[in-house]
Amino acid sequence: MRILLTNDDGIYAPGLRALRTELVKLGDVTVVAPATEQSAVGHSITLLAPLLVQEVLDEHNQFMGWAVEGRPADCVKLALLELLPEPPDLVVSGLNAGSNAGINVLYSGTVAAAIEAAFFRHTSIAVSLEYTKPKPLDFPQAAKLARQVIEQILGQRPAPGTLFNVNIPSLEKGPVRGIRTVPQNVAPYSESFDRRLDPRGRVYFWTNPGFDCPDPHPDTDVTALREGYITVTPLQFNLTHAGLLQEMNGWKWQL
Repeated sequence: MRILLTNDDGIYAPGLRALRTELVKLGDVTVVAPATEQSAVGHSITLLAPLLVQEVLDEHNQFMGWAVEGRPADCVKLALLELLPEPPDLVVSGLNAGSNAGINVLYSGTVAAAIEAAFFRHTSIAVSLEYTKPKPLDFPQAAKLARQVIEQILGQRPAPGTLFNVNIPSLEKGPVRGIRTVPQNVAPYSESFDRRLDPRGRVYFWTNPGFDCPDPHPDTDVTALREGYITVTPLQFNLTHAGLLQEMNGWKWQL
């Protein structure tokens, strides 16, 4: 099996390295990932600057893949159209430091990379690890869990272009309770900014790090993750509101 591995935390992120260690048990892994952290860049791509690419070696001084001076979606595009000699059988994005559940999916560069692969009709899986404290995360254990989930997804032989979002609960909560297939939560998060003044008296803002969902819908990725379950959510990128579209076909349009 040929596997393309990418992320949004950067090619030197420990989560990517840990997941690569597990994925090589499933097949040949090639990494094409951003040279620097690209968290929360969403599905942006680079149009007005060159995409510099550099080969990267692993800890054994063996070829691992390419670092790209660009966004996660750029990495997938380049990998599929220019860098890989053969199309991959699977594209995996992660292992992200921090969950990508609920509406965070829309901001996530990790998920965007997986979506980009799905555009090209490749089975793709985004994988993220929740954390509850700013301390070193157990990426090796989370990567083992991720690999087990990925194996089970592949065992169902999903159709080309199928897209999955996997979130692993914080391992500090204790043993993982199981795996749940749940929809994406769409309740809004409570967000805030820290207002400050610079030395010249100008106002600036820092986004506060806590993103809390005060009223999550039951039986969704956010609630299941809080309860200690690994969540698996099938995603799609067709944003058309089908019900409203049908209603609008009956509107009287005029010029």
